[in-house]
Amino acid sequence: MPTAADQAADQAAARVDRRLTPATARVAHSSLRGVIVAPMYTEGQALRVLSPYADLLATPGGARDRQLLQGDRFVVVDRAEGHAFGRAQKDGYCGWVAEAALADLPAPTHRVVAPATHLYPEPRVQAHELVSLSLGALVTVTGPGSGPWVQTSGGFIPATHLSPVTEPLTDAAAVAESLLGTPYLWGGNTRGGIDCSGLVQGAHLVCGIACPADSDLIQAVAEPLSGPLRRSDLLFWKGHVAMIVDEARLIHANGHSMSVAYEDTAACIARIAAQGGGPVTQQGRLAGFSPPA
Repeated sequence: MPTAADQAADQAAARVDRRLTPATARVAHSSLRGVIVAPMYTEGQALRVLSPYADLLATPGGARDRQLLQGDRFVVVDRAEGHAFGRAQKDGYCGWVAEAALADLPAPTHRVVAPATHLYPEPRVQAHELVSLSLGALVTVTGPGSGPWVQTSGGFIPATHLSPVTEPLTDAAAVAESLLGTPYLWGGNTRGGIDCSGLVQGAHLVCGIACPADSDLIQAVAEPLSGPLRRSDLLFWKGHVAMIVDEARLIHANGHSMSVAYEDTAACIARIAAQGGGPVTQQGRLAGFSPPA
């Protein structure tokens, strides 16, 4: 017969959200001792994303939940089928990443604050680019380049496209506006494709404000608001989030235009309701969220 402790552990396991639970059937992160029962526990291995971006998958080779960006720290808990399971430091989101996309990299010093940029093999605009990086990607500056360039561990980048990680931007709505026209992509977090929560998260992270990865998780930690909203405040629907731009407009990555676009706030609320998406469930502002260490 199961003991009271066993029953409590089973109940706790039933309540956990797989997106935020760094555990597989074989192994769990040591922070889960006493929370769930696992065959073994580990402190994990801290790596970083090496590729320009990496899909964070629900299962090895399975559906995409989110995307991680170059330089994102990822604590590996388990490995299987050429994939590593673990937790992203920036928001606590858990899933599987292709092992080839991870490496032991130095701590980043700068963040991409342009909508996108390129890494070049030499500080020359005519040089053939190596890769493209998206807003929020993290790099390690190793020295000055030539003129308007800086040198990183992966190549040269225009200096105006970077900001020290210690110097965040200050206007989340302006960051979101810089991504106008980016195509909508479910689970996307890059200039090549982004969804509603990816846009909100990316804009806040570049401004030094921690933000979860999915709209329901963002809503859960947002400070509820009533009354007039200010720039960069958030509107939530079931399964959707948008950001206030001014008294009349919001900006969001949406399946209606299949892009990051402005929309009249009142018209957007009416349109979503008419299409069966329901009413606004909360107004909110991000403050005080702390992702797992």
